[in-house]
Amino acid sequence: MKGYCANIETRTVENENFRRVLYTGKNLQLVLMTLQPGEEIGAEVHPDRDQFFRFEEGSGAVDIDGVENKVEADFAVIVPAGARHNVRNTGSAPLRMYTIYGPPEHIDGLVEATKADAEAIHEEWDGKTTE
Repeated sequence: MKGYCANIETRTVENENFRRVLYTGKNLQLVLMTLQPGEEIGAEVHPDRDQFFRFEEGSGAVDIDGVENKVEADFAVIVPAGARHNVRNTGSAPLRMYTIYGPPEHIDGLVEATKADAEAIHEEWDGKTTE
């Protein structure tokens, strides 16, 4: 197995897609995300997985069980399994981040250019890994 190795800051800042799955292991998944100004992921709950966010550019808010946490470049947020959460871009520039799910959430290699694409596809991890 090779794993994954890359400059994650560069990959995150260059990402123009709403969602891009970079690597899927048995227990973790690495995903890039970009929210346009005024855009949000949408409130959700992952009952069986934790989620880590690292913000590289922009400004926004992460709501966790009704508590707003303002974020900007260099902020990290952990959302524990079972917490209702949402990520919102409250700034005037794209909000760029990567997220790590444990266990994985999305189909390996998935690319969703826009939030509308993500809502139309509405997929779940099928158990397949990158390698």
